[in-house]
Amino acid sequence: MSDRKEPVFVTDPAYDFARSLVERGEYASVSDAINGEMLRLRDSREADRVLLEAEIRRRRTLPRDQWIEAEPGHFRRWFDENFDGTAERKT
Repeated sequence: MSDRKEPVFVTDPAYDFARSLVERGEYASVSDAINGEMLRLRDSREADRVLLEAEIRRRRTLPRDQWIEAEPGHFRRWFDENFDGTAERKT
């Protein structure tokens, strides 16, 4: 894999975070920290995508009576009836 040089501007908080990773010994340089964390983010997003895809596939196998219909407002009503805002199902 080749290295590419591209001027990149980062905010002070982003730079401070990268610098702190270097100071803790997690990376050898700020450049390494930025590259490493970008790759970690890429991998994390891919893992999230794979999990979401698997969950969608799992839900498609549920019996039809367990589906939440996608008509306008239906999901919102179902959610309001089943959850109290804490994202935990009412029992």
